[in-house]
Amino acid sequence: MLENGSHFFEGVEKLLEIWFEESSNGDDDLRNISRSDWENVLSNVNCQIISTSKNDIIDAFVLSESSMFVSKRRWILKTCGTTTPLKCLGQLLKLAEANGYNVVADLFYSRKNFTRPEAQITPHQGFTEEVTYLDSIFPNGRSYCLGSMNLECWYLYTFSRSDIKISTQLISDEKNVDSDPDQTIEILMQDLDPETMSIFYKNKFNDANGATVKSGIDTILPTMHIDDFLFDPCGYSMNGINDKGEYMTIHITPENQFSYVSFETNVALSNYRKLINQVINTFKPGKFIVTIFANKCSLAYETMKELEVEYSQGSHWKRTDMQCCNFPSYNLLFAQYSHSEKTGDNL
Repeated sequence: MLENGSHFFEGVEKLLEIWFEESSNGDDDLRNISRSDWENVLSNVNCQIISTSKNDIIDAFVLSESSMFVSKRRWILKTCGTTTPLKCLGQLLKLAEANGYNVVADLFYSRKNFTRPEAQITPHQGFTEEVTYLDSIFPNGRSYCLGSMNLECWYLYTFSRSDIKISTQLISDEKNVDSDPDQTIEILMQDLDPETMSIFYKNKFNDANGATVKSGIDTILPTMHIDDFLFDPCGYSMNGINDKGEYMTIHITPENQFSYVSFETNVALSNYRKLINQVINTFKPGKFIVTIFANKCSLAYETMKELEVEYSQGSHWKRTDMQCCNFPSYNLLFAQYSHSEKTGDNL
């Protein structure tokens, strides 16, 4: 994309995750949806499938703009650039219903503030527009903004059927909403080390595996089976899945003027501090945001409190913001860090 004669790419992603309520038919599975149907869904988003990997629990898709993950009753879409993920919701819900899932249990839509919001396409030209679009499909949804609205912030829209059940006293099925442990950690990094970012150029490596190994991405969560892709002339995406059905995904926009890296995983850990340190030491950002979601069945639900403690003392990292939210089924932690020197300091 060219703006005012200069190249720019929006690395900040839009993240959409939907959980459907358990089907009465045990054979129902979102993974039964065909690749051609997924391609039709993604045509509304303005992205394409590059490669796929799968095991007995989860299917992972590397896309031209980030990733998609499909498991039995959960669907995740993460897209960067000027993609329009909300535009595929109608078609997705029809496909899910045709495969036995006609009730949305939980929906999460989130993103960091865009670097250049004016370049986005309807319905993503502002969070208010996105909320209006989502409200037209999920009338009981709720919207939030964490962080500083005039500086760095993170937007969240949630819909939970448990909210409706509580308000109508129909809570007998609430166990279906919380039946699976669920947690997600995202680390959103900017102002990255130029030397590290140089790894993710085609003139440095001919294939993605070379960049994966050189950067140390393969050591972050070693049990992951990696499917990676190096874009021409630069840029990198990877999906990792393990035998437990857990995933990780990393997307890199390496250009120095607007460098951006996102890391996401749902690996169940009782403490995420070591993982956060490994990620930031791998990519060496100048600033980053951490978000952690965990439901009541998750290992991380209680131990998230450890991350509420100020542990940046003694390092160059400064915590500039932290907020915690309690939802009916989930807890959320948001924290933002920055420093003036790009070192490998731990948190």
